[in-house]
Amino acid sequence: MKIVICGKGGSGKSTISALLSKAMANKGYRVLVIDSDESNFGLHRQLGMELPEDLMNYFGGKKVILERMRASFQNVDAKSGPPKIEIFDKMWTLNDIPDEYTTEKNGIMLLAVGKIHEFGEGCACAMGVLSTGMLEHLETDDKEVVIVDTDAGVEHFGRGVEHGCDIILVVVDPTFESLMLSKKIEELAGTIKKPVYFILNKVDDESRQVMLASVDRNGIAGIIPANNDVFRACLAGEELDLRLAEINDLANLLGGEKREK
Repeated sequence: MKIVICGKGGSGKSTISALLSKAMANKGYRVLVIDSDESNFGLHRQLGMELPEDLMNYFGGKKVILERMRASFQNVDAKSGPPKIEIFDKMWTLNDIPDEYTTEKNGIMLLAVGKIHEFGEGCACAMGVLSTGMLEHLETDDKEVVIVDTDAGVEHFGRGVEHGCDIILVVVDPTFESLMLSKKIEELAGTIKKPVYFILNKVDDESRQVMLASVDRNGIAGIIPANNDVFRACLAGEELDLRLAEINDLANLLGGEKREK
């Protein structure tokens, strides 16, 4: 099962990714977390890990991938649409991922597609191409889960990252922008026929009814209350060593298990 987690910046995508990965690992799943957000430097701390080397370096680095992209666009008929840029030459399993490009702790592997490290190094297009190829060429079995923490907004839909996933989770926080973005994501996911579920995050008594009225209730997979312990850990850059009943219920739901009462 390959799960893409998306939403507005600051909605809690990385927090949900970290908490959900731990809940799935506690249920006996082997979990791979893919950090596909080139500007996120906090997810590894939430998992209590070191940030691994960029997977992009395995394929020669950003410059090499950009050169392959430019070559693919040469002599392309505009009417035929953008070319398919192949980075992977075979299917991978979790065991095929080179050890030097992951860190691991308590049944969770962390992989970082690539980061912006230097001023003026250029766009993040190469990261998007690699993320898309990774999901499309990664095979999982029944006891393996891949959780992809995406960059903010919907650019990853434009890159086609979601083609290789099984489920899209949209994290929605109590802001107008987040509620509107959730509708756009649902629309985009519908064009590729991917199931979409909503995680209402940072919910309090004041925002609950507004959020419930703005999102299709049949698509809500979890409602996560505002939590001071989560807030403090995120502010301090500490590991999210917390077990939330709502996240456990979400893990049960995704695993096809009976929800705990």
